[in-house]
Amino acid sequence: VSQRRACKALFVDRSSVRYTSIRSDDAAVRAAMKTVAAERRRFGYRRIHIMLERQGIVMNQKKLRRLYREEKLQVRKRGGRKRALGTRRPMIAPGRTNERWSLDFVSDAFTDGRRFRVLAVVDDFTRECLALVA
Repeated sequence: VSQRRACKALFVDRSSVRYTSIRSDDAAVRAAMKTVAAERRRFGYRRIHIMLERQGIVMNQKKLRRLYREEKLQVRKRGGRKRALGTRRPMIAPGRTNERWSLDFVSDAFTDGRRFRVLAVVDDFTRECLALVA
């Protein structure tokens, strides 16, 4: 069966069958990218792109990002905030007045834009406001 007949039977363009990729070999770019990534471990693909441009290797940023992903050079995300280990003891409720006080700063603004802060002192047992200091 000729190529023309086979393509017609399969509803495929002959130009697609005959197509050969002209993509260049990126071994030199990959090697340069790996050396920069090894020196600067926290650099992402954007910074590596700038470093390669300084070395004289100019290429499209999208292509560099594709190569960056293929080489698995993604920078790992930093860990979050460390939480305290173990269980915390519950806070003991006060049994009488003046056993424990709490302080709280409250800030607000007047209608003309001036700001003010107030320190509130509260007794935890009676929930009574003992003092307000402006």
